[in-house]
Amino acid sequence: MAERNPLAGTIEGIDPFAAAPPGHSLTQDNTKWSWGRPPRYVDPEEALDEAIKRISKPRNKQEMFKLLLVGVSVEVIVEGIVVQGFQEGSFSLDTGLLIKPSLGILIANMAEDEGIPYRLFENDDPMSEGEMDDDTFLQMMKDNNPQMFAYVQENVNAAIRAGRTPREPEERGFLAERETE
Repeated sequence: MAERNPLAGTIEGIDPFAAAPPGHSLTQDNTKWSWGRPPRYVDPEEALDEAIKRISKPRNKQEMFKLLLVGVSVEVIVEGIVVQGFQEGSFSLDTGLLIKPSLGILIANMAEDEGIPYRLFENDDPMSEGEMDDDTFLQMMKDNNPQMFAYVQENVNAAIRAGRTPREPEERGFLAERETE
């Protein structure tokens, strides 16, 4: 039986060994990109001074305050400044990471001086990250499992009719659990 060559452009026609080997990009000249050349500032203090000059320009300052007013956090603005400085070749990524805290404090201070409300971090409660709130849970249950939703709803209503209203659970540490055993 003769072997047939798969058609070009089909999944069967893809050669798994045709990809560049790992590390191939390290053998190429990357100086055509700004981040592929030595950065303009290697000292974090110089990089911070340059970033401060940029955000202190009236137009940049005005745009930054607009972002803060619409709810963009200081953390996101600082990330943007660091990524832009790295991409432009102003400083290395390591230097950018070193100046992040100082930039955040400076931007928050500038906002306070102007009386502009701001959020410092994108997620104010990092412990709740990834949690689903009760409303979303119940709506998803109602949409995806109506029988279970009806069952839960009837049990909650029966408990309320019987005078057993749901209470917020009290937070207890793991040591309190041992005491009750």
